[in-house]
Amino acid sequence: MMRLLLLAAGLAILAPGGAFARKVTVKLATLAPKGTAYHDILSEMAAEWKSLSGGQVQVKIFPGGVAGDDADVVRKARLGTVSGGLLTSSGVSTIDKAIHGVILPMGYRSRAELDYVFEKLRRTLEARYEAQGFVVLNWVSAGFVRFFTKTRAATPSELQQLKLFVWAGQEEALAMWKASGFNAVPLPSTEISTALQTGLITALPTTPQAANLMNWYSHVGFMVDEPWAPLVGGTVISQKVWESIDPALRPKLLASARKAGEKLNAASRPANQKAIDAMRARGLQVISLTPEQRAAWVARAEAAYPTMRGTYAPADVFDEALKHRDAFRKLGGFTDGASE
Repeated sequence: MMRLLLLAAGLAILAPGGAFARKVTVKLATLAPKGTAYHDILSEMAAEWKSLSGGQVQVKIFPGGVAGDDADVVRKARLGTVSGGLLTSSGVSTIDKAIHGVILPMGYRSRAELDYVFEKLRRTLEARYEAQGFVVLNWVSAGFVRFFTKTRAATPSELQQLKLFVWAGQEEALAMWKASGFNAVPLPSTEISTALQTGLITALPTTPQAANLMNWYSHVGFMVDEPWAPLVGGTVISQKVWESIDPALRPKLLASARKAGEKLNAASRPANQKAIDAMRARGLQVISLTPEQRAAWVARAEAAYPTMRGTYAPADVFDEALKHRDAFRKLGGFTDGASE
């Protein structure tokens, strides 16, 4: 009788889904505060995962940077104290720098160009992150970064006179900015507000949406209304946690996460212009560049490409991004100015 019971238990474990009958709690962290579209859509995904799994997969969201900045979240995911999170490119790049390959400063003339390049490289990127122990649930483009400054800085030489925020831990980016003659100051993103108030930094590259949501704009006076580079990130989960979920559930959960990513991308497109309008109404001075000033920014950015390639960004991904961007332009599918 005992042998029969043990055999039955063994068969139950081997049966489809049997080894995955236990509940899994997925802990996802994000810098996005409560009440933002990012937090709301992530929460919707969490509710859908619970429903799709019949309660087997529970998702807890840790918003507003309570788990630390993106680098902290990646470190904690590796340790197992969180499962992953909705990360900016800075956080994703601490797993693998492949994401930097598609971030071409002054390199895109439209959001459509970026979307085209990203779709061409998506599988390559996801394979690189899987090799590092993370599954990419979705990719999110939060729009294009602008420079927010305490004093007017319409040209690269004027920006060089200011103290420019750079994400802490991004040693290649720090070296690149310094080599280009900029006064770069590395800090965790959680210290941006204090640093702006104290004057530790006087220039901040970020999206209008982030500047508005985080109230960073209130500590500066100006914004250069010229898209510098795309802010691309995504929701990642450690492969160990992902594989603890019933294999039969994973395709449905992944589809849900992809849908959430599409919602996040759709929400970000109009949000940046709305943020610019709102900040302008509260006193932010928006600087529109002359063609000559824009040409100076493009020249300064492209001069850094040889330094970026192979250090800040893997050479193969960087080359592929430029190849696909140029192919898109040959198709005639672009507009002047990197529209959101």
